[in-house]
Amino acid sequence: MIYFKFPFDEKLYSTDENTDETHINFHSFDGLDQINFNGKIIEINHENFDQLIISNDSLANDENNFIAETKEEYLNNLGKVIEIIKENQLPKLVYSRRKIFTDFSTIDVKESFKKLCQSYPNAFRYIFIDGETSWMGAFSEVLGKFNKSTHDFETMSLAGTLPVSENWSEKEIEEQKPVTNYIRNILNNYSENIDESETYDHISGNIKHLRTDFKAKIRPSDLDKIIKELHPTPAVCGIPKDFCKKNIQKVEKFPRELYAGYIKIETEETVQYFVNLRCSKLYKDSVHLFVGGGITAQSNPEKEWRETELKSEAILKNLVVS
Repeated sequence: MIYFKFPFDEKLYSTDENTDETHINFHSFDGLDQINFNGKIIEINHENFDQLIISNDSLANDENNFIAETKEEYLNNLGKVIEIIKENQLPKLVYSRRKIFTDFSTIDVKESFKKLCQSYPNAFRYIFIDGETSWMGAFSEVLGKFNKSTHDFETMSLAGTLPVSENWSEKEIEEQKPVTNYIRNILNNYSENIDESETYDHISGNIKHLRTDFKAKIRPSDLDKIIKELHPTPAVCGIPKDFCKKNIQKVEKFPRELYAGYIKIETEETVQYFVNLRCSKLYKDSVHLFVGGGITAQSNPEKEWRETELKSEAILKNLVVS
């Protein structure tokens, strides 16, 4: 089962599992795995959802035997990442980790999702439980949105992270620039008219990012090609893409799975693609929180650690556990 809300939309949606149509797909970061949800997208009455019982028993046991990366390990690995960046003169490489939370007896899945929805009204919010795996997330980054009638394609460059109260430094500004350039260059291959916004602050809970919006007319037949070229964007991978992807898989302690992959949702009017960023994998006895950050030659490892701790709060502070 899956439940979700679109950004700035408090209607609750799910799927009618009685049909073979597939309108929702979760794609892993490496592109090798895909989870599909059959059925038409339907709106769910909030009162019906409130009466729904989602038992802790519907979650799987955590049998991974993963031991989370310590701060010391993270700082040490980050040093290696910065060396790779300097040696190869990379503008950016994204490094992530899992934070594993086990300090609870039971998790109230439904109330955790409701709380997450209230905390992030401007995000795509979802929870799914399919017996083998269960995930929950809330994130604002749109990989793409295509309007079937007008053929308008929208996307965004979202990068750089700070607590809301802090001022941008050169590090965050320089981190976002290559993401913007990367998207602009791809869209130039598919459209002659591209609208690009000024860069502005995008607030997401307790943190903010730098954001630039793009809009272009494209041919419907080019949509899949554009998404393949955009993913994974420099905001979740780095530049150049293939080199960074290879090094991410070498250096990171755990596979990313669905983290930093994307979700495709197709309705009658639109096809939307959301980057799966602030997310967690739920188990009966643990929650795996996936967090990362864009690393540049100027990165301060201690500050990057604090940033990942801050990002983990997006899910952690909304968990209802006992």
